[in-house]
Amino acid sequence: MTVQMRLQAVKDAMAKAEREAGRPAGAVTLVAVSKTFEAEDIRPAIEAGQRVFGENRVQEAQGKWPGLKAERAGIELHLIGPLQSNKAADAVSLFDVIETVDREKIARALAVEMEKLGKRPRLYVQVNTGLEPQKAGIAPDDTAAFLTLCRDELGLSIEGLMCIPPADENPGPHFALLAMLASENGVEKLSMGMSGDYETAIAFGATSVRVGSAIFGSR
Repeated sequence: MTVQMRLQAVKDAMAKAEREAGRPAGAVTLVAVSKTFEAEDIRPAIEAGQRVFGENRVQEAQGKWPGLKAERAGIELHLIGPLQSNKAADAVSLFDVIETVDREKIARALAVEMEKLGKRPRLYVQVNTGLEPQKAGIAPDDTAAFLTLCRDELGLSIEGLMCIPPADENPGPHFALLAMLASENGVEKLSMGMSGDYETAIAFGATSVRVGSAIFGSR
C-alpha cells in the first residue's frame, strides 16, 4: 500500500469512529507522525492533502521541515517528543504546537523564549496517566497545580492535555482520566491515541490523534 492509501484508510477509520461516538464529522484532527522519515517519504502525504504533522526530536525536525514548509503553505508542525530546556528556543522557532510541556523547568524556558522571539506556539501539558517512571509527564494529581503555575505565574496559555498510556494496559481508562482532568481544569483539547488505539481515543473524546506507522509504515 502507498502512503496515500494508508492515509486514506486512517481517515476513513477516524470518520467511522467519530460517527459511532456520536461526534461531528471532522471533530478530530489527524497528526501524522513523521519522525524518523525523510522528506521524500513525507511529501506523498502532503500531496494527498495532509497538513498536520508530528515530530519527536527538535534536531531531526530542523533537518527537514523548514524546506517542506517552504514548499507548501499551511503546514502545522507538532512537537510530540520530550523537550530539553536547551532546545526551547529552537522548538519555539520551528513548531506551531508543543505537546510535551511536562515540568516546571520546561514551562519556564518556553515562557522566556516565547517572550524573546515574539512567537507563541500552542501548548499542551503531558500527563503521565500510568505514573510510569521511565515516561515524561506530570502526575495526574499534580495537573491542576501545574496548570495554575503555567497560566498564572508564567502567563502561558495551555490549549490541551496529552498522554501516552502504558503499552501493556487497556488505554480506555487512561483516556477517560485525561478527559476528566481536562474538564476539571477548563482545558479544551485532548491529544490522545496512536496507531494502535486511535479509534478508542476518539470514543473517549480525543480532539487529535497521533498516527505514524499506520500511515508511513514501519520505521
